[in-house]
Amino acid sequence: MNVRISEISGHVGEAVTLRGWVCGKRESGKKLLFLLLRDGSGRIQAVASADDLPQEDYTAATGADLESSCAVTGTVREDKRAPGGYELTVTGFAVIGPSTPDYPIQPKGRGEEAHGVDYLLEHRHLWLRTERQWAILRLRDRAILHLRLFLDAEGFVCADSPILTANACEGTSTLFKLEYFDRPAYMSQSGQLYSEATCQSLGRVYCFGPTFRAERSFGRKHLTEFWMLEPEAAFLTHEQNIALQERMVRHVTRRVLEESADLIEKIHDPRQLDHVEREETAEQVIARLEAARDEPFARLTYDAALEKLSEAGEPLEWGDDFGAPHETALGGLYDVPVFIERWPAKAKAFYMEPDPEDDKYVQCDDLIASGGFGELIGGSIRAHDPELLERRIAEHGLDRAAFGWYLDVRRYGAVPHGGFGLGLERFVQWLGGVHHIREVIPFPRTIKRLEP
Repeated sequence: MNVRISEISGHVGEAVTLRGWVCGKRESGKKLLFLLLRDGSGRIQAVASADDLPQEDYTAATGADLESSCAVTGTVREDKRAPGGYELTVTGFAVIGPSTPDYPIQPKGRGEEAHGVDYLLEHRHLWLRTERQWAILRLRDRAILHLRLFLDAEGFVCADSPILTANACEGTSTLFKLEYFDRPAYMSQSGQLYSEATCQSLGRVYCFGPTFRAERSFGRKHLTEFWMLEPEAAFLTHEQNIALQERMVRHVTRRVLEESADLIEKIHDPRQLDHVEREETAEQVIARLEAARDEPFARLTYDAALEKLSEAGEPLEWGDDFGAPHETALGGLYDVPVFIERWPAKAKAFYMEPDPEDDKYVQCDDLIASGGFGELIGGSIRAHDPELLERRIAEHGLDRAAFGWYLDVRRYGAVPHGGFGLGLERFVQWLGGVHHIREVIPFPRTIKRLEP
């Protein structure tokens, strides 16, 4: 019977066949071999004895190099001392795809000096096989699932936006430009503008896909290609927008704590191979998530945030946007994420709705993560007056012709509407306590890295 390791608990006492890869091996004398197997769903120890196996199978098992793929038949038994609580007593072993002794990523003690971050990134296609990276990608998958389930329960419809666009969304300085047949085009910075159109059809929508920013940043929170989840809703108010964001983050946090705390423990297991920076323990990450699950998020106006920053030794001129030190300082003031709202209009994008009490400000918010992970969400109410938008487009030096369709959305039955964008990688960083953003996407793209 072919089974996966994740299913093994239901087959105690039975003979099963596992198919996967050898990720660890040690011998005890000349007749006993301990194999650590992985198959993508989990890991298990398999014990092979020369007395119980045909000679050909035992020879194949002892000769299998790290990361050889194999088919292993054996009897499942419960063993609390074993990884995962179960063990396989091997009765048959066959190599499917052999590896070699010079596999580039070896356990600690064998070429450890070669396993710096640059080396691991050059071998990202193999680094992904290690248990920490496996756990991070599993956590990413769980976050995506629960984000989608939350929005579905809130009545949102997935209506994805194009990746190739004729116009900027967040500013022309970070655009990737390319030739689109006989005209210029750009890689999308955000799907928001298109979601503003689809929400006028479907009421509540979201897009979820890759976005691109040509930022010359080497920071641990920046990628040139990343994934954004961007809900948009008609007839949404500023207060409703903030409440929706908090409910969503709290929902995913709760689900991760209920279902995936073991992944956080694997990510922060000090025995892991990976040469990575660690700032938190698993216990600290879980405590931070529990606070976000149980306590209301903090709220500050932009002006109040400037006062806090000045007190913290990170002063900022009124109207300037936050940088990484400012976000870190604000995130460190609270045990929970903090909303910064009522920003100066000159600090934000052209499409934001003015504050009704003072048009120097706009109705928007940034959600700053607890724990020093920076901005998780940026949201706003969108300007729905076509004349105001015409002026804003001109003030920002944008091409009026490229926004004709966007202005049409306002000309034909415009309504107040709003939404937000959540950067998936930053969110997974925060959920898992992962120091650097390059680890939370399978193949990171940065200013210096386009391969593998």
